Order: sequence, then C-alpha cells, then structure tokens
Amino acid sequence: MYKRILLLPFFILFLNSCKNNALDVDISAVDVKPLTLLRLENDVFAVNAANFDEQSKALNSKYGSYYDHYISGFLNAGGTHDSSYKSKLLDFTQDKDMKETYAYVRKLYPDATIEEINNELTNCVKRFKYHFPKRKLPTKLITCTTGYNYSVAYMDSALILGMDMYLNDTAKFYQMLNTPKYQLRMMNENYILPNLAKGWMLTEFDNEKPVNTLLYHTIFYGKIFYAMNALLPNTNDSLLIGYTAPQMKYVNENEKNLWGYFAEKNRLYENNLKTIQELTTDGPFTGSISKECPPRIAMWVGWQIIRSYMKNNKDVTLEQLMTDLDSQKILSKSKYRP
Repeated sequence: MYKRILLLPFFILFLNSCKNNALDVDISAVDVKPLTLLRLENDVFAVNAANFDEQSKALNSKYGSYYDHYISGFLNAGGTHDSSYKSKLLDFTQDKDMKETYAYVRKLYPDATIEEINNELTNCVKRFKYHFPKRKLPTKLITCTTGYNYSVAYMDSALILGMDMYLNDTAKFYQMLNTPKYQLRMMNENYILPNLAKGWMLTEFDNEKPVNTLLYHTIFYGKIFYAMNALLPNTNDSLLIGYTAPQMKYVNENEKNLWGYFAEKNRLYENNLKTIQELTTDGPFTGSISKECPPRIAMWVGWQIIRSYMKNNKDVTLEQLMTDLDSQKILSKSKYRP
C-alpha cells in the first residue's frame, strides 16, 4: 500500500430520542448558498506525464492553497514547489493500489451520492449560521483520496473529505493495512457527516490554550459533542460519539458510577498526561475502568455535563458556551448529578 493508515477518532443516521429536540431548530429562513462540490480525486487521477504541466497549473488554480497542502501533507514535503513534486504525484497516480482505491471510490461514491451528502452538509452549515451568525462559513466540500492518511479536514473555507477512509469494513484495503476492528466499524458512509462536523468544530473552536487537567479536557470535548449535536440534531448519540449499542447500554446504565469515578479523589483535577490520554483517546475500551467501558469516556461524561449545563442555564447561547474557557464555572453551574 502507499502509506500506513492514520485514523482520527472520528465517529447510520437514525432519528434521535426526544431529549435532543431542543437542538432541532427551524432553519427554513436561514439563507446559505449550497456548498460548491469539488472532486479532487478525479482531477488528480487525470494527471499523467504528458499533461502534467497543464493539469498541475489547473489544479493550483481550482483548489487554491489546499492543493499545495494536499501535496505536502503526504506526497511531497516540499509541496508543489520543489523538483520532487512531479515524480511523487505521478508515482501516486500510477501506484497499483492507489489506482484500485480510486476506482473503488468512484464505484462506491458516484456523484449523485456525494451530492446527497453535500445537501445534508449544507443543512449543517445553515444550523451553524443559526447558532453562530457572525462566524465565517465553509463554502466548499472537497473530496479526495489521501493514501489512507486522513478522513476529514477544514481549511480556507473548505471541508475536506478523504473518501478512502469510508470504503466499508469489508474493503480489502483495510485488511491489507491491518486496521483494528474498533476502527473498521466506523469506516463507512454513515459516519461521514458526524466526522465532518467533528473535524469542523475541532478546528473552529481550536483547543489552542489548553489547561492540563482532566476537567478542562472533559469540558472541552463535551462542548465539541454538544456543538456536533446542534449541527446534526437527528443523529443518534451512538453515532456522534462512535459507540456500539452495548457500549451505549453500558454508559447509560452506569452513568452514576462513571461520574463517581471522575469525581472521587479529585480525579477531575488530575494533570498527569498519561491519565488524561487514557480517558480521552480512542481504543477498544477504557482499561482503567473496565473492558466493558467504551473508549474516550471523558468525552461522553463531558457531553452529559454540558447538556446539564445548557438545560440549567437557558440564557446561555451556543456561542457563549463554546467560547467560555472557565471549566470549573461550567461544571459548578451544570448541577450535574446523575
């Protein structure tokens, strides 16, 4: 294969329970232009030695700064500006596995399917504008293949979708890469919108000045999931957080005990990086609690705290929530008591 897979812990759209209906706002009057859809994978795989100069110029013009970012991200460290660019791009487009991957993407995701996804994404943008009327909006959706390097990104008003990360768990490419089973189940079309929403929110509300405590990270990710839920109000919790049905059953039945684990011995104020990572990173389970406890459990607990905070502080807007960095205040005013 071209390069080893790098998966972000991103996360089947079903009707959600009524508890989230407050986020299902009326967007009929929100004026947003449909996102411009660009399929970079088609343009890249149309490049060959004979048309390289002409096509390269067209790619730079059509995709702007993202194209150089795309090239430098996994093909050529010098981007489009050094002598290796041409050979590296042609190696990529002529690689047997990459050509087969591109053909698979074209079959699995024809233009009509991507257009449907884009329509749903435009509704997400409308909801974003409803909640954040002064913030800059994405204007484009760019699809591409990334050599199995990343699934979503957001830059220069463009949402980026790495199609080779959504080929279904039976795709032979993932078997060749020995992709873990807990990641495989989320590598399909049903997770595209939740993943785009999460990647967008993480970029929009960048954790640029984190306080190195478990409380800060718990509240930060809780806000991210609450914002995702606002963009996708009819998406089941399990899909937003990336949990299986048994994992959702576990957290719902053990919410009080989970909160007790975080609250005891001042664990929320823990600043040990290993502990924080254990409770916020992906994996098959959270080993420090039990093999039945799902991964990223601090994110789920944080989400429940934020839900309680917004329920008990109805005057707080989503903009105010997302820009409030006082985790202790949010926890105290949440009155979270499962």
